[in-house]
Amino acid sequence: MTDLSVVIVNFCTKDNLRVTLTSVFASNTAYSYEVFVVDNGSGDGSAEMVEKEFPAVNLIRNVNNGFSKANNIALQQVAGDFVLILNPDTKLGVDVLQSCIDYLKANLDTGALSCRVLMPDGTLDKASRRNFPDPLNAFYRFSGLARIFPSSRRFGSYNLTFLPEDQATDVDAISGCFMLIPRHVLNEVGLFDERFFMYGEDLDLCLRIKRAGYRIYYYPAVAITHYKRQSSRKTPLTSLWHFHDAMWIFYKKHYADQHTQLFNWLVRAGIATRFGMLWVFNLFKRS
Repeated sequence: MTDLSVVIVNFCTKDNLRVTLTSVFASNTAYSYEVFVVDNGSGDGSAEMVEKEFPAVNLIRNVNNGFSKANNIALQQVAGDFVLILNPDTKLGVDVLQSCIDYLKANLDTGALSCRVLMPDGTLDKASRRNFPDPLNAFYRFSGLARIFPSSRRFGSYNLTFLPEDQATDVDAISGCFMLIPRHVLNEVGLFDERFFMYGEDLDLCLRIKRAGYRIYYYPAVAITHYKRQSSRKTPLTSLWHFHDAMWIFYKKHYADQHTQLFNWLVRAGIATRFGMLWVFNLFKRS
């Protein structure tokens, strides 16, 4: 029997992937584990590096059909009692796997867990603990009010910036860069929604887990480092499109039927406007 299955989807992050895999295999844990890497058609030698340097890894060569589909390919093959969705631009602390699995085994009502996720400068990756986005907290975030008043329970509600970073707490959602889930929970709620190419799929899965009656937990006793957006930097404008497309997919799936057609049109127009403004900004930045 296998205790843990680690699933990593990679796209053109060979050097970061090497760091991630090295940290996984250096873990100080009594639990048995297997590692899957799904390479989404990287042209940087990522797959060859994995074959040469990490022969124990289950390598799946894939076309780039998105983060959700790539994860699902591996998730249909895993044998572990727990599944860790892990980004290829992360570095685990040696005690992360042992401590996080220990927590889940002792708290059977928890359906997904994230540890403290730190940026390279030591600050918290805010996506590691979140409330579900809704029109109001999205407005606070995109209007800048959340940034101006991070200690406010109202304005800081999306990223929970009013809470201490070392406070363990139940949350609505955690980041797909480190998401530890009991496999029986995935069997119950289903895999990633493949309509999300990249971005938003972690929020959607967390919402389905919570609706099934499980807790989502932020567990800051151990930490990883997240070298964020390494894949998206390869295709910034495409990533920008997928980010805003995910906003609309998530809203339409979970909120649209609660509002009028006019309100839904305004939300879609707001997402499109934000995308257009950032698209132009990025074009000028690149030029």
